[in-house]
Amino acid sequence: MSESPYTVSDVMTHTVVAVGRDASFKEIVGLIDQWKVSALPVLEGEGRVVGVVSEADLLAKEGVKGGNEEALDLAERAKAEALTAGELMSTPAVTVHADASVAEAARIMARRRVKRLPVVDAIGMLQGVVSRSDLLKVFLRPDEEIAGEIVSSVLTKLPVTTPLTVTVSDGVATLEGSAAERTYMPIVARAVRAVEGVVDVRLELTHR
Repeated sequence: MSESPYTVSDVMTHTVVAVGRDASFKEIVGLIDQWKVSALPVLEGEGRVVGVVSEADLLAKEGVKGGNEEALDLAERAKAEALTAGELMSTPAVTVHADASVAEAARIMARRRVKRLPVVDAIGMLQGVVSRSDLLKVFLRPDEEIAGEIVSSVLTKLPVTTPLTVTVSDGVATLEGSAAERTYMPIVARAVRAVEGVVDVRLELTHR
């Protein structure tokens, strides 16, 4: 894997289950159950992503049972009556590019309230899928690897006169140094926190 920031291509799943526009409601439900995913990309042509069918799209059909049609808006009613992926899907699909940072993908998921993002190239062709659990993989990095990156990408580039040392335990980075460098520490802490896999940053400054 590359140094920070990690990109979507570092953590995404390359083997993707997808459907065409004509996939039936029951086929979609079966694939979601079989592959234990929350949504499926909908493709056309040679693999261009045109939409996504999620569990929420499928559950609209349950909403009309018991005579509750009047409680639904037009879009929800259309979903409830849909029979194929083309009718069910949310479009345009919320997607991300493989070279986007993990942080950017996380922001898109949070802002759009989705659990999975199709990963596409410049012309919208499907390359993979990234999920919330994929984004969390960065926190599985070994402590030694995180510490090494902090030293090489942060500490060696600081305009300080006294050295700082770093230890990482369970993803928590502890920086030790002289209180004389206190001015730079907020900048240092922010840079260290940006290293993928860092859970928290602690500062231990001493008067020497």
